[in-house]
Order: sequence, then C-alpha cells, then structure tokens
Amino acid sequence: MNITVEMVKTLRNKTNAGMMECKEALKAADGDFEKAVDYLRKKGMSAATKRSSKAAKDGTIAHYIHMGGKIGVLVELNCETDFVAKTEAFQTMARDLAMHVAASNPLYVRPQEISADALEREKEIYKSQLLTEKKPEKIWDKIIEGKLRKYYEEVCLLQQKFIKNTDITVETLVNEMIAKTGENIIVRRFARFQLGEEIKS
Repeated sequence: MNITVEMVKTLRNKTNAGMMECKEALKAADGDFEKAVDYLRKKGMSAATKRSSKAAKDGTIAHYIHMGGKIGVLVELNCETDFVAKTEAFQTMARDLAMHVAASNPLYVRPQEISADALEREKEIYKSQLLTEKKPEKIWDKIIEGKLRKYYEEVCLLQQKFIKNTDITVETLVNEMIAKTGENIIVRRFARFQLGEEIKS
C-alpha cells in the first residue's frame, strides 16, 4: 500500500512519534491507523507509552443522566495536573465518556480487569461451540483468540468503538488526548446505574 505524507502526518499528530517511525508503523500495518498506533506503542515510541509511567492523580469526575433520570453514569478521568483537568477539551472528553458508558454499557474499563474465572467461562463456551460446529481442534486456539478480541470489544470500555466517532476506539480517543496535552491520562473507573435493575448481592 502507498503510504502518503498526509497519512504519516496524521499518525504523528496522534502519537507524537517521529516521522520515520510513523512511516514504518503504517507500512507494517498496511495503512491501518489503529494497528499502526498499536505497533508504535509496542515499540515504545508513542506519546501514550512515554507518558504511562507518569502519575495521574488529578482530573475530574463527570456525570451523565439519560432518559429523564432512568440511567445515570459517573466516570473518573485522571490526568497529571489541575491545569489540564480544567481545560474544556478534558472536561468535554470526560462527559463524552460518561455518555458513552450510558449508551454502550461496558462491564470493565480494560481487559486486565476481567477475572481469570470469567475468561475461563468464556473460553469453555467457545470450545463447546467449536465442538458443536465440528471445527478441527488444531485451529481452536486461533479461533478462540479472535472470539476473545471480539468479547473485549463488547465488554471493555477502552476497546469499544467510541459512540461519537465509530472509526476510533475509546482507547484511541484517550491516546489522542495524551498526545495533545503531553500528560498521562487514565480512565480510572466508572459506575453505571439503571433504574429498577437487579442489585447483585
């Protein structure tokens, strides 16, 4: 695929990585921006990776109320300084994330939060399906890996497509803000309440 200067510039603006590194990442990812960002993160070249060791102890708690009080969400979004926390862009993103949680109903922030037991249950379900479908056992691992990726996209906030721009994930949205502000930004946690839903003991 032909990698254009514009494509390289767009990736550079997203990640703050060098021009040559961005070009290399886009080539490796066949022009796919999401994969190129992942490629840079794995190599430790993106701004998100560089900032991840910085303490994010400031930030804001945003809320969103939907359907006339039927659904309510709180989201804690952290950054490094009070200066960034008070910017309109940061506050807007926090509110957008709360609205996203209301609409998409994720169960976790990131895949690492899913318990080993829950993952094992998912894998057992997939194995039963593959057995029923009579798929060759030698390809099970690859299929299960793909199904788990899909599962993460459904239940993990950062892996979900952002409702206001489905071309990107929530994680990409956060990484773009990291690149713009030069600060480490973390979605710490969220709580979603739906009127009348069953309370788990």
